Amino acid sequence: MKAGMVLKIPELSILEAQSSKGYEVKVDKSKNILTVYYNSKVVRKFSVGTGKDQSLTPEGSFKIVNKVEKPWYNPENIRGGAPENPLGSHWLGLNVPGTNGFIYGIHGTNNPSSIGNYVSLGCIRMHNADVKWLYDTLPLQTPVHIFSS
Repeated sequence: MKAGMVLKIPELSILEAQSSKGYEVKVDKSKNILTVYYNSKVVRKFSVGTGKDQSLTPEGSFKIVNKVEKPWYNPENIRGGAPENPLGSHWLGLNVPGTNGFIYGIHGTNNPSSIGNYVSLGCIRMHNADVKWLYDTLPLQTPVHIFSS
């Protein structure tokens, strides 16, 4: 390179796309904290709500297998986007064995005061703005590790 030449560096998004490690999520049920990693570095941490009973939120390694904006709450036939919908604004389904990604997931809530508590039937609840960030940021097949420390 000679003096006066311009060095062009590719946009960050190009560098991120070439990464071999990528995103990973860890959920610590004992602290109700969800941590997002990129290439093994912490990107963001979120307070979450998990199962009323420790056994309700499954532990193990899973992947995000579907993403739904304005998910319907089928048990009570509540349409997506309705204020009374307990799933909030977005759903990221996990491939817990035997569920096809539609039983356990990471989702928003219509009850923001529940975040940080043990309140769900097994899913991981987040503030709607936080789950939207996950929805927009994490690709399908992102690993999700759920554990109690």
